Parts: sequence; structure tokens; C-alpha cells
Amino acid sequence: MKRRPPATVNDEDSRLFRDAIGEIRRLDPVAPPPATPKPEPHPHMLEADEAAVPGELMNMAFDPGLIEVGEELSYLRDGYPPKLLRQLKRGQYSVQDDIDLHQMNAAAAQATIADFLAQAAERGLHCVRIVHGKGLRSKAAGPVLKMLTDRLLRRRDDVIAFASARPMQGGTGAVVVLLKG
Repeated sequence: MKRRPPATVNDEDSRLFRDAIGEIRRLDPVAPPPATPKPEPHPHMLEADEAAVPGELMNMAFDPGLIEVGEELSYLRDGYPPKLLRQLKRGQYSVQDDIDLHQMNAAAAQATIADFLAQAAERGLHCVRIVHGKGLRSKAAGPVLKMLTDRLLRRRDDVIAFASARPMQGGTGAVVVLLKG
């Protein structure tokens, strides 16, 4: 069924309509009611994640305590004095920039590390920190991002040394990286 376009209203139609309805009483305009306030945001997902952590920790196939003690990362490129690595471990270098890999998958973390180190080189930075986490949610696979970070940094020519961060900088959940420059 085809629709017909609405007929245009002419003056005669308007007069007939006014005659048919009779006298009218105009209403005063009414202000619209105030908008109802939006509810405050509530972090439902954060609460759900936090509530799930104890259960996940109970189901781990590895001991998270072993990650903290004895799982420090450490590397010094051949040809550099061991003193550099000792100074790095003691926190004697000032961290100029950092990046956090939490919540990333391995592919995203790999690309992020490459971009971050390239930008650090462009900016002339000598000491940076990469927060990879301790792998507490990695289940039986162990600390995926930590192992990935270790492997990637060892392969890069612009990395002189790296070591797990001091406890106040993330401990075994982060590495401090010394770059050529």
C-alpha cells in the first residue's frame, strides 16, 4: 500500500478547523521538569575482579612466593664493567620514564616495549623502568610478561643492562633498564 503525501493546509482549511473547535483558551508555557541527576558511577568490574583474586590465588599451580624471592631479573651485556649492574641494582640510576604492561597480552606487550624503547632512544633517555607484573594471575604458565620482557631486553642492542627494580619501585614486578646513549 502506497502512502500519499500529506495534503498541504491552506487558509480555508485553517478557518474551517477553528470554526469547528470553537473558542480556545491559551495555556501559559510550563517549564520542563528538572533533569534527574545521573547516578554516581560504581566500579562493578573492579569489585568483581578483587573478589575473584583470593580464589585464583588458591588455584595456582606455582608458588607466588618463589617469584618474589630468587626470581630477580639481571643482565649485563658483554664488554661492560660489572660495576654498572651493581649500581643499577642498588638504585643509583634515576628512572627517567616508565611503562606499565599490566592487562596486556604478549603481542601487545611486545609491541609496547619496542615502541617505548624506541621513543626513549629518540628522547635521549638512559634509564627507564618497565613494569611487567609478577605474573600472579598467569596460573600454571608462570609470569608470562616477565619472561617476555626478559627475553626481549636480552636481544636488543640498545640495552646495556637491566635488573629487577628495588622494592619501592615494583620489586620483581618491574625491571630498570640501562640504555646506550
